[in-house]
Formats: sequence, structure tokens, C-alpha cells
Amino acid sequence: MPGPLASRSRRSLTLLASLLLSLLLAVPLGGSRAASPSAPVTVRVLMPSPFVDATAPLVAAFNREHPDLQIAVDRGPLDTESISDLATGSLLLGSAPYDLLMMDVSWTARYVAAGWLEPLEGLLGGDLLAAMEPGARLGNAFGGHLWRMPLTGDTGLLYWRTDLMERPPRSTEELERIAARLQAEGRVRWGYVWQGRQYEGLSCVMLEAIHAFGGRWWEPGAGRAGGSTALASPAAIAAASWLESLVQRGISPAAVADFAENEALQLFAAGDAAFLRNWPYAWREIEKGGGPVVGKVGVSTVVSAPGERSGGTLGTWGLSLLHGSPHPQQAAEVIRWFTGPETQKALVLDQGYAPTWASLYADADLQRRHPLLAVQRQALEQGPLVRPLTPLYAQLSDLLQRRVNGMLSGAATAGDAMRAAQDGSVVLVASASGTPAPGRGGRVK
Repeated sequence: MPGPLASRSRRSLTLLASLLLSLLLAVPLGGSRAASPSAPVTVRVLMPSPFVDATAPLVAAFNREHPDLQIAVDRGPLDTESISDLATGSLLLGSAPYDLLMMDVSWTARYVAAGWLEPLEGLLGGDLLAAMEPGARLGNAFGGHLWRMPLTGDTGLLYWRTDLMERPPRSTEELERIAARLQAEGRVRWGYVWQGRQYEGLSCVMLEAIHAFGGRWWEPGAGRAGGSTALASPAAIAAASWLESLVQRGISPAAVADFAENEALQLFAAGDAAFLRNWPYAWREIEKGGGPVVGKVGVSTVVSAPGERSGGTLGTWGLSLLHGSPHPQQAAEVIRWFTGPETQKALVLDQGYAPTWASLYADADLQRRHPLLAVQRQALEQGPLVRPLTPLYAQLSDLLQRRVNGMLSGAATAGDAMRAAQDGSVVLVASASGTPAPGRGGRVK
């Protein structure tokens, strides 16, 4: 049995060993006694592919200047529907790997209804939208909460050839007449190019056409859907008939049924068309492309119904905070930076995106370097057309796209296509509201 001295010696050695271990653990590798800095917070953002490329230099500069807060951008698909599907798939699993999502304005109602977003007003403070152009404020707030901060102020625009006409057309009839005359004179191959592929761009074109003929796609109302469709009205059918006739008469190519933004832009930029329907970015693409129409392109708001003014379809993209983000304060700081005036000004100059802030539209230097701003401001002030504000929008848009694209491909007449789109929409809205769908007699006449 050990004696008292041996026991005290062992206790002393144990205490010494414990003290040395504590000191070793307190000193970081490398021998320094300084406290180890905390790891930076990383905010992950899911964006469509074009925005990833457009913002890459700006994000890199932010990360260099903010060592404690880093932005990690995840590259999403190119088109609107695909990136929405990617985000939705993650959210349905209940654990999205993103803090922020760049959203098209048409998604907001659906994501709010699903409980996938967090309100922003408490994190950002103040009424930030009040300093933006009126049209850019639309589609961001619902039920007394702000869910989205817009990064771009895009609307649909009409591009026209200044070497072929003195001013843009003021109506669909005038556009068609000018286009046909220029084709008959052999000055252009095609009169008017636009987006007719079965995707979201066609829904935007249809909304503008319906409005130009005095109709409405969506009538706001009560119930879970928030309204009802009016796609079988005489005005809506007349709008579809006009697009159908453009293809049948050869004013628009039959291939327009497969055109998205880039295909229509390329044809116009090559000098093969008199008119183009597209978004603000197209102007910069035309000017920097070095093609035959450089310096010969005018831009105006889209044609509208007689006696009315239209700013074109609202196509803004913005940032929203996803429910369950582990660091909402830092994510809100990233939203404030991404959507702020300095970032937007850089995107105007580098990429041709339309801004949202009124101060940027009043910036003399920006106006001189980007003359499209005056037209875009007019579009935002005239009241851009907002796609149906309902959680059902994705399904409603798909119904319309499929029927109109089928019409353009010769599968149905305009009347049959729009009545079928209306019937499908009525069933969808009734199902969401939990009420029996009316028969064919319930269709809007």
C-alpha cells in the first residue's frame, strides 16, 4: 500500500498535469495567445444563372470588404419555371439550403401562402419601397407585410427601327399596318417578333395583348384564389386572334411559336424585323452587338388599348428571406446591399437592367450613359401590368401557355384555345376554393 508521501506526490503530479493541459488548450496552434477569431457568417443565395454572372464581380467585392459576412451564390437554372421548381423542391423537403431566394414577382403570392417566406419590415425597417418608382413597388407586399425587395424594375417594352419609321405605333392596328407595308416594300423580312414558346414569356405577351384589346386576364375577388379569370371574354379572344393572325399573315414567323427572349432578340438585332417585344436588357445587347441596327433602334412602352396607357408586363426580380434561415439579420443586411442604389447603378451600366430607385432615374450621369432610362421610367409610372396576384398563378400561367402555344402551332383556333384556357382556369379556381366548378355555362362570356 503506498505511503502518505507517495499519495501526495501523485496528487501533485495530477494537478500539474491538469494545469499544463489547460494551458495547452488555451493556446491556439501556432503558439499565439491571441483569441481565435470567430468564423464569418455565410449567407447563401439561390439565383437564376444570368443574375449569377451579372452580379459575380459585385459579390466578390462585397466579400473582400466584409470578412465577417460572406455571400455564397448558388447558380440556378436559366429560365423562370426551372429555378422555381428547384427552390420549391428544396422547400417542400422542409430544409432549404438557402437563406435568400431571388424571385420573379409572379411567385410572391404562392410562396407567402405556402409559408416559405419571412416578413422583412422588422429586419429592414422603414418604408423602403416609398423611395422607389411606383411600378417597382407592386407585387412585394401582401397582408400588411413586406416579403420581397425588388432588384430590377423591368417591364415589357417595344423596340422599333428608327431608320424605317419616324415614331413607334400607338395601337396594334398601326403596328400591323406598318409592319405589313415594310415587308411589302422589301425593307424587312419580318414585321414583328416576340415570345411565343410555351413558357412564362408567352404569358407576359398574352397579358399585354389582352390589355391592348381592352380585356383583363384576372379579376380580383374574394376566396382562397383571390379572384377569377376572364380569358373567354370577347377582348381576350380578340387578343389571341390578333397574335394568331400575325403568324397566319406572315407578319411574324411561324417559328415564333418556339421563340424565347434570345431568339426574338437575335432576329431583330440582325436587321430582319421592324418590331421586337422584349425586356430592358435587350437594348444594351443590341448596342454592344455591333450588328446592322446599332444606333437605329428606338424603344417605347408597349401598345395599349385606345385611350389607355400601359407600362407593359411587370417583370421585376427581387430577394426574399426563406423561412428557417439560421441568421436572418445578416441575410437582411445582404438584401439591403444587393437591392441598394449603388448595386443597382452598377447593374444598369454593366448589364442594362432597369433600376427600381427613383433617385437613379433622376441621376443625370446615368441618364447620359443609359438613355433607355427615360422610357423605362415612363413604363413604371404608367402602371405596369401585374400578372394575377394569386397562389394559383403558376398553374394558371401553365394553362394559358399551353393553349396559346397550341393555337400558334395550328392545333386550335383562337376562340377554342381561350375558351379551353378559361374552362381549365375555372376548374382550378373552384378546386382551390373548395366549391363545385360551374359547367361550361360558368365561363366568362
